[in-house]
Amino acid sequence: MLNKLQTGISKVQERASKQEGEQKFGTFAGVFTPTVLTILGAIMYLRLGQVVGNAGLVGAILIIVLAHVITVSTGLSVSSISTNTRVGAGGAFAIISKALGVEVGGAIGVPLFLAQGISVALYVLAFAEGWLRIFPSHNYQIVSILAFVLVFAVAYISTSFAFRIQFFILAIVGFSLFSVFLGSFAIGGRVGLTQTPVLWGEFGKWDFWTTFAIFFPAVTGIMAGISMSGSLEKPRESLPRGTMSAIALTLIVYLVLVFWLSSAASPDELLTTETIMVDKAYWGWAILAGVLGATFSSALGSLVAAPRVMQALAVNKLLPYSHILAGETENGEPRPAMIANGVIGLVALLLALGGGGLNAIAGVISMFFIITYGMLNVVVFIEQMLNMVSFRPTFRVPRVVPFIGMMGSLSVMFLINPIFSIIAVALVVALYLFLARRVLVGESSDDVRSGLFITIAEWAANKAIKMPSAPERAWKPSVLAPVAAVGELNGSYRFLRALTQPQGAVNSLGIYPADAEHKLDDLELFTQAFLDDGISAQTTLLEDDDFINGVRSATQVLRRAFFRPNLLFLHLRRDSKLRELRQLIDRTAAYRMGIVMLARHPINDMGREQVINVWTSPPPDWTFTAQAGANDLSILLALQLQRNWHGRINLCMAVADEESQRKAVNLLDELMVLGRLPSNTQTAILLSPFEEALANAPRADLTIIGLPKELDMNFNRRIVDIVDGSCVFVRDSGEESALA
Repeated sequence: MLNKLQTGISKVQERASKQEGEQKFGTFAGVFTPTVLTILGAIMYLRLGQVVGNAGLVGAILIIVLAHVITVSTGLSVSSISTNTRVGAGGAFAIISKALGVEVGGAIGVPLFLAQGISVALYVLAFAEGWLRIFPSHNYQIVSILAFVLVFAVAYISTSFAFRIQFFILAIVGFSLFSVFLGSFAIGGRVGLTQTPVLWGEFGKWDFWTTFAIFFPAVTGIMAGISMSGSLEKPRESLPRGTMSAIALTLIVYLVLVFWLSSAASPDELLTTETIMVDKAYWGWAILAGVLGATFSSALGSLVAAPRVMQALAVNKLLPYSHILAGETENGEPRPAMIANGVIGLVALLLALGGGGLNAIAGVISMFFIITYGMLNVVVFIEQMLNMVSFRPTFRVPRVVPFIGMMGSLSVMFLINPIFSIIAVALVVALYLFLARRVLVGESSDDVRSGLFITIAEWAANKAIKMPSAPERAWKPSVLAPVAAVGELNGSYRFLRALTQPQGAVNSLGIYPADAEHKLDDLELFTQAFLDDGISAQTTLLEDDDFINGVRSATQVLRRAFFRPNLLFLHLRRDSKLRELRQLIDRTAAYRMGIVMLARHPINDMGREQVINVWTSPPPDWTFTAQAGANDLSILLALQLQRNWHGRINLCMAVADEESQRKAVNLLDELMVLGRLPSNTQTAILLSPFEEALANAPRADLTIIGLPKELDMNFNRRIVDIVDGSCVFVRDSGEESALA
């Protein structure tokens, strides 16, 4: 059984890796079309008139705008997070898992795929209602079941086939809306818009929040596109563009339709006639075709999306029978998950036909989608609050956007149905606790504490230790600065502050021989200065007659600490002992620490603290994978400095021939995209020897250069004179990644 599980999961992961660069679905087919068709579906044709009749023009607009406040906030949050990371298969599950762990992702992903599976029944029932308008003598139950079988058959054949059908349906929906537009005029025997809109309804059939709950499934269509993340050619581009353009278009459509409905029929007509649009449009048959097409497409989109979420959960071993549900066909179709979701949808359909009804299902799936929306906003809000260098999306949103989405989702949940909201939240928490016990090794203990923040810190530390480590994703500068006298830090404070703000740390390591501790009396003043600037800082003193041995001993001890230093800061001055520096650099490699050696220009110092030149070296095959070759630490440091200096980065490279020059252009362009470097970043590729290229490079306030394996400190000193400015020489530890 275990071997089958590993084989099935390995097959999916191998295929995902293999097809990552292959052409899949673009923005229009993979995101925009399924999102638009799911939003402009059953609710628009069959329930929007009742919403307007019950709430009035202003009430309906308020409901639509309130629903879109949550949807737009969530769409913007998804757009932001999807441009910061490589979103894998599973859509919302993948996004939440990458930020908060697979346990939280699974606790949300399970209700999500259940909601999508149940929503298939919602759309099939709506399809049957439209069908009976054309053929009133047909049996409602039989039509519903046959429609479900047809939807399942199309989805089962292939996703590409399903999407080709959706293009045709999109044209039908567009034509039906054109028919609505023509119905506004007194032509062809139509009376046009003759009613005076009722601004505020009596809410006689449903109260405000019940009406909202009936409408809200209309705007949950963004999950249809987001859940296709693993099948998109360029998810970083397609998710933001497809999602936000679909939301904008459908919002306009709904607002126009609300005005049209309130002007085309009385509130009583709107409430009693579910297919009022058929009666009032220019061609009633076009509306019926739109109803059938949109509801069929919505069901199809949900049945295509839900199995991909389920499969992603199974790949992470979060579901029973994961070894089966994680499987797929040779061309990437998740058939086992498709069958499982078909069963879920069929059961929901049979229960609804037994007496639950369309509105009951709408209320159930609304709650699951709202929870998912809320968690997507929580992810972005937490990432923004942590303010780590790894969170640098190319599509930025203000912090208030995910906050509004998060609080709006939470508030609406309890306003719609407090009891079911409590049950839903309890289900998510229970799922998290269950998955945490399964996924993690061991459980955290409830520690007694003296303060709230100490308890939170200890709990987080215990959890982090038990989780699989991801040093590249969580990297932030934590500097160890060894000195034998306080004066050695003079002039380095501004640089270290810019290097570590806002989330870094500085540990000043003072090493002194016996009876010479007084030389380090003022070291605490530097630590306090960092603390006053909001930087985590501390001072460590160690008595040792041998400076090199003292640094080595302290490093060995500190590397076992939970918040261990990851950068060794050295200062290359005119009077530096080169032999000591070489020994420190050589021995640090064994301690998993990066090297940052500052060589300050005696006159220019850091200049205007604006322009940073980063000298890069190409990977052996001129291709980046998960890391940027030997350039990771250089780029991360440049990003830290650029953010605090509000400056600009120049990516520089010296090449030997024109062929290498052409490769370098493509390589640095790729690096800027994968590394999400600031938009004002520039490149400088010089066809000359390295030393000559240094002299001809753009003028910079600081130059960052990698340290070669064979050290030549005299050459490093000479570089300061060549570039006529301060330099930072770095060496990666192997645990950094500028592409994470």
